Amino acid sequence: MASTNDLKNGMVLKLDGGQLWSVVEFQHVKPGKGPAFVRTKLKNVLSGKVVDKTFNAGVKVETATVDRRDMQFSYMDGEYFVFMDMQTYDQLMVDRKQVGDAANFLIEGFTASVAQHEGEVLYVELPAAVELVIEHTEPGVQGDRSTGGSKPARLETGYEIQVPLFITTGEKIKVDTRSGDYLGRVNS
Repeated sequence: MASTNDLKNGMVLKLDGGQLWSVVEFQHVKPGKGPAFVRTKLKNVLSGKVVDKTFNAGVKVETATVDRRDMQFSYMDGEYFVFMDMQTYDQLMVDRKQVGDAANFLIEGFTASVAQHEGEVLYVELPAAVELVIEHTEPGVQGDRSTGGSKPARLETGYEIQVPLFITTGEKIKVDTRSGDYLGRVNS
C-alpha cells in the first residue's frame, strides 16, 4: 500500500478489482477552496488503454510489484518468443500476444525489458529506437528525390515501413519502435 502523495511515474497500481495500471504522469493540485487532490494519467498494463483518474490527497492505493528484467531474445518456438535472462541464463517463453508490437522489431540477440507480475509476463518493451537492415525495397526513381517522398521497405524482421526514396536494399537504418517511423541511416 502507498499513499497518493507517494506516486511516481512508472509506479504500478492495483485498482478496479486487481487490474494493473501504470502511472504515466501525475500532478498534485491544491485548490484555494476544498481539499487537495492528485490528478493522474494511468495506462492499463495489459490493454494499453490510457485513462485520467483523480484521487483525494493522502488516500491509500494498492501497489503491485512488477519485476522488469533485461533479457535477450534468443529464438522463436512456434507462436512463442524465447528470451534468456543474461544473469541466470534461465529461458522464458513469452506468448506473441504479450510481446505485442515489439515483435515487429525483434531479431535474435536484441535485448528487451520483460515485465512480470507474480510470475506472469505482462509485456515486453524495446528501447525507443533499434537498428535494422532493409531486406528489400524498390530502387528510387531518378528525379523523385526533390519531392521528399517515401517508399515501402521490408525490414529484416519482415515488417514493412516507409523510408525516404534514397534508401537502398541492404542498408542499416534506425527505426522508432513506438511508431515504426524511419529515424535515419546508421553509418557502419
